[in-house]
Amino acid sequence: MTTVIPQSELTKRAIDWICEQQAALDNPAARRTAIEKAAVRFNLGPLDVEFLERFFTGEAENG
Repeated sequence: MTTVIPQSELTKRAIDWICEQQAALDNPAARRTAIEKAAVRFNLGPLDVEFLERFFTGEAENG
């Protein structure tokens, strides 16, 4: 039987997974790669990917 996971939970899991990738937090190119991998791994949509990009660059706080 398949369990449906809310999209917000998938985004939270993606954030946790990216945080585990230490290099992704220090290097912009590695961060972009980690976000792309998380998008595939957690089946995220374009708006979720955009949110992750803003979240990890600090732009989410400013806007």
